[in-house]
Amino acid sequence: MKIGIITPQGWTGEFDGWDPQKAWSRTRDVCRQAEALGFESVWVFDHFHTVPRPTEEITFESFTTLAALAASTMRVRLGHVVVCTRFRNPALTAKMMSTMDVLSDGRMELGIGAGWKRDEWLAYGYGYPETSERLAILADHLEIITRMLGPGRATYAGRHASVEDAINVPKPVQAPLPIMVGGNGPKVTWRLAARFANELNVDGMPPQDVRAALPVIQARCEEIDRDPATLAVSAHVWWEVWPADRSERMDLLNQFRELGLSRIITLVRAAAENDDALAEFAEDCRAAGAELEPSTALGA
Repeated sequence: MKIGIITPQGWTGEFDGWDPQKAWSRTRDVCRQAEALGFESVWVFDHFHTVPRPTEEITFESFTTLAALAASTMRVRLGHVVVCTRFRNPALTAKMMSTMDVLSDGRMELGIGAGWKRDEWLAYGYGYPETSERLAILADHLEIITRMLGPGRATYAGRHASVEDAINVPKPVQAPLPIMVGGNGPKVTWRLAARFANELNVDGMPPQDVRAALPVIQARCEEIDRDPATLAVSAHVWWEVWPADRSERMDLLNQFRELGLSRIITLVRAAAENDDALAEFAEDCRAAGAELEPSTALGA
């Protein structure tokens, strides 16, 4: 099991009251520290307003943040956990991801989902459709994005989005560029992951719920004659969930690892202010049998 670190971005209030330039420096520095410590990947949220309540505090935009982090790192993979797809035209999302994959030398991953944070949808003028419509939008967007990332031109006419003879050059360095669908919906989201994704990321599920979900995820692959082994399953573990006691933290990591998850993605929130927090978490991950790359991977 690999470990991905969500770099501080302001969304959980970790930058409340900070100077924006100081906050950005910390976002970049924690990302670089995660790389040096051997974590496999670095991620950002795709949100405009803080959680749980919208406050007038820093929340860095995800695509521009990832592009800057790509230029500031050498090894770690980079992605969203996860893009709220309705916030952007899907053809533009594919174009941006292709460009970012080139400038990162093939290290990008597209995490994508239907979106849920109602206050920012309304504030930014997107409305807030019912869940069924948000999922239908995600389905159309995945159709377009996969065609845009693939060879040649892209054409698709959907109810919620369309492209016609669209050119996307340069293509990503990676063929295919990995797509991670995020969400906990067994009826629609997991079927979309089986159809379009390399990875399904479940959000906030404790180990016992992940254990119950795995047979259902396998069935969603089998419905379309896909080998379930080709769909990786990962989990976003919310920062509040981690026990303060390190032995309990390692036990939780072990439980996820024993379920066969491909990776855990999490925010070590204390890393926004404490250099030791991420190093301590790296030690616990190694002790629990997670895979961390040696720092020599950076050529240091």
